[in-house]
Amino acid sequence: MAPPRTPVQDQILAVDIGATNVKFCHVDIHGELLEGVRRRPTPYPCSPDRLIETLDERIESSACPRVGIGFPGEFIDGRVVRPGNLSRPGGVTTEVDPELEAQWKGFELQAELSKATGRDVRIVNDATLAALGSIDGHGVELVLTLGTGLGIALAIDGTLRKIRDVGAEVFVRGKTYDQTIGEHSRSTDEEHWGELLVMAVDGFVREFGATTVHLAGGNARRVTPALFAESNYRVVINGNQASLRGAAKLFYS
Repeated sequence: MAPPRTPVQDQILAVDIGATNVKFCHVDIHGELLEGVRRRPTPYPCSPDRLIETLDERIESSACPRVGIGFPGEFIDGRVVRPGNLSRPGGVTTEVDPELEAQWKGFELQAELSKATGRDVRIVNDATLAALGSIDGHGVELVLTLGTGLGIALAIDGTLRKIRDVGAEVFVRGKTYDQTIGEHSRSTDEEHWGELLVMAVDGFVREFGATTVHLAGGNARRVTPALFAESNYRVVINGNQASLRGAAKLFYS
């Protein structure tokens, strides 16, 4: 017999805003996915108003009273600090538009989206949301989201700690982590991408004293445990659904 369907009033709409696609899925209070993941291309140029319009449409059709969202940039206390690739008018392959970036900086996305939808909306950085869906609560855990760019989160004994957004930092040969660990690099030379990933993870493990590294995001599926066979830390491959699972913990810890 199939388990009873979770009433919609007890469901959360999980939203993962990526630089390429926005993913949507209904989850229950434990973070279990209740349906297949739906995707919609991230709209570019992606101004705050345009993103709100895109999300409003999906939130309205979902009928969920609660919405948990991962934002692909630095996001603190309901407000955008840096918009990441959303400030690029044509996506990750185009240059940052200063005017578009200025529209995003300081924008109170959580309050504005709550007002537009009439729902309980809670937003965190996308790596933070992936961490909520990945960590097991023991020791020092790093969560890296591998997608169009690179996201990072840190948890100590199950408590998330605020750390910097590393995507725009220079990593090797004048290129940033987003450029070297992101999808464009992987699609160009996957073997070299894997070597750079191990180098980056090793560096972060030393910096933060991590004992466990969780890999999440769309490109986590491209990583095999053998890549980290010589590492002295534990690597857990969580895949692309970690952020969606984490949305429930914004409401039910």
